[in-house]
Amino acid sequence: MAGFGSKGTIKPYPNFNAADDVQKLRTAMKGMGTDENAVIEVIANRSLAQRQEIKTAYKASVGKDLEEDLKSELTGHFETVILGLLTPSILYDTQELKKAMKGAGTNEGCLIEILASRSEEEIRNINVTYKLKNGKSLEDDICSDTSFMFQRVLVSLATGGRDQSDKVDDALAQQDAKALYEAGEKKWGTDEVKFLSILCTRNRRHLLKVFDEYKKISKKDIEASIKSEMSGHFEDALLAIVKCTRSKPGYFAERLYKSMKGLGTDDNTLIRVMVSRCEVDMLEIRSEFKKMYGKSLHSFIKGDCSGDYRKLLLKLCGGED
Repeated sequence: MAGFGSKGTIKPYPNFNAADDVQKLRTAMKGMGTDENAVIEVIANRSLAQRQEIKTAYKASVGKDLEEDLKSELTGHFETVILGLLTPSILYDTQELKKAMKGAGTNEGCLIEILASRSEEEIRNINVTYKLKNGKSLEDDICSDTSFMFQRVLVSLATGGRDQSDKVDDALAQQDAKALYEAGEKKWGTDEVKFLSILCTRNRRHLLKVFDEYKKISKKDIEASIKSEMSGHFEDALLAIVKCTRSKPGYFAERLYKSMKGLGTDDNTLIRVMVSRCEVDMLEIRSEFKKMYGKSLHSFIKGDCSGDYRKLLLKLCGGED
């Protein structure tokens, strides 16, 4: 939710009035039970900036945090989505990263998703917020929670040091493609560091050129080479970087598809992607989803979720296409 964009499904609400919205929310939470529809009506129809104003107005007029009141009224995945929508985007990413490394076991998919898809500016802001909130740096937590090449690729991404220019150096692109070929397909064993250093530091346009040059040299797509040369979470991380470089909406469409496909739903991933992309590029994600899987994201959510949770996710999805 890095700022409101025209590619999002959630737009700023016209004739917005924070005081009116506070009243609607208070009414929705009054008495026995909660009017979830009224909560959706307000929270999922306002932009992130407007939701922050509602939170301030609520605290000023009620003397309590809106989140605390909602927590005591709501439950389950519905509650998780609503609280996510009320959280500023950088703080939301920070909380998700912390949660991914908390306790026994690590949610590697979450770490890869956030660190491979956010802009360098967002990564730098996440680092600052993470340290403020947790008293430890993001890098420290990554190092104590992961190991080997997977740790190194995450640390590299978390540094936020990717070249930000649009410059494409054709000679360097050919050199990079050759270096990748020689580090993988051409040799016995793989030089993982070479892949890491090129994929984590070059700018997007340059990398697209590298991928084209790579295909000419090796007669294989870079993704196919990564799959045959790498393994485990390190492979997943490199593939995520390539996919995000080619198309972030395509990458998130695949994340959503995999979260709902097969038995059981990966609600953590489903919620995180829907909350974090609804104001950024959800319209493009929807379009890619339909292209890639032949069915609409809307129909997948409809068949996979139920009740108010489904209603809320469909609202964030925005439409049936």
